[in-house]
Amino acid sequence: MSKDTFVFLSEFRYQLRKFLNFSESAAREIGITPQQHQLLLTVMGFPDRNYATPGELSQRLQITHHACVGLIDRCEQTGLVTRRKNPLDGRSVLIEVTELGRDKLEKLSEIHLEEINRIRFLQDHYAKEIKGES
Repeated sequence: MSKDTFVFLSEFRYQLRKFLNFSESAAREIGITPQQHQLLLTVMGFPDRNYATPGELSQRLQITHHACVGLIDRCEQTGLVTRRKNPLDGRSVLIEVTELGRDKLEKLSEIHLEEINRIRFLQDHYAKEIKGES
C-alpha cells in the first residue's frame, strides 16, 4: 500500500474521532448523555416506523439487552421516551420518543448535519488524493 493510503486512513480515523467528540459534546450541551442521543436517534431512525423494541434497539446500538433496558429506563425517567405495550405481542413493549425527546433530537440533528457538511470537503480531498487526482 502507498503512503497516501495510510495518510487517508489515518485522516479518516481522525475525522471520525473528531466527529464523535463533537457529537458527545453537543449532546451534553443540551442536557442529555451521548448514549441517550444515540437511543433517540435509533428509535426515530428506525426504518418504516417511529418506534422499536428493546431487542431491536440493543442490536442496532450494539449493546447488551440488559444495558439497553437500563438506558431506556434512564431515558424514560427524564421524559425522553415512553413505553407502550406491543399490540402484536403482549410479552414485549414498544419504545417511542416523546415530544421533549424529539425536540432535543431535532436540535442535535441540525447541528450534526451542519458538521457533516462542513467536514465533507476533507473527505472529498483525501479521497481524491488516494486516486491520485489532487
